[in-house]
Order: sequence, then structure tokens, then C-alpha cells
Amino acid sequence: MEHSSGATSLPRTWCYKSGPEPNTTRSQRSRNQFGRHRTNAGQKQDLQNKFNLQRQEEIKKDTDKLLQLATELKQSVDKSSQNTLSLDVIKKAEQIEKLAKTVKDKMKGP
Repeated sequence: MEHSSGATSLPRTWCYKSGPEPNTTRSQRSRNQFGRHRTNAGQKQDLQNKFNLQRQEEIKKDTDKLLQLATELKQSVDKSSQNTLSLDVIKKAEQIEKLAKTVKDKMKGP
């Protein structure tokens, strides 16, 4: 090929390397073609363990809240007469129902 300066140049060739790109960071190289980080089996197990610990903590917190709501519901029912239930009692019962379902779902896992 000749350029206007009269010099000839070699045709371009493409070379594929198996190593990492020279100007990329470690985090860029650790991502796969879908943009997700590559993980080995040990890393996957660590992530699973962290997820399980977090889920267990959430379940414990939610069950503590369930106990508190159930205690409040019992106190409210004890205060009401035989012919009247307050809206507060109904709302607490609904909260308990929703929270119990959430706990049940978390216990089942992903």
C-alpha cells in the first residue's frame, strides 16, 4: 500500500492473544461476556453462605417482630369488650398475617 507520502506500509494483521488485555483492570478481566463476575466454586459457596446468614438474620428479626405484634394483639383483645373489636386489633392481625407469610417464604429459600 502506498500513502500520499510515497512510503509503503505492511498490511494490517490481526493477532489474538489468550492473555488479558494490557490496559484493563483486574475487575474488568474478571467479568464474563455477560458482564457478570466470574466466580469459582469456593467463591460461589462463600456467596451462598453469606446469603444464608443474611436470610437467617432477617428471619430472626421478623420473628421477633411477630412476637411483639402477637403480644400487642393479645393485649388489645384483652382490653376489648365481648361485642367490640377495635380497628387496631384488625390491623394488627393483618400485619401479623403478612409478616408470617414473609417469614414462611424466607424459610423456604430462593
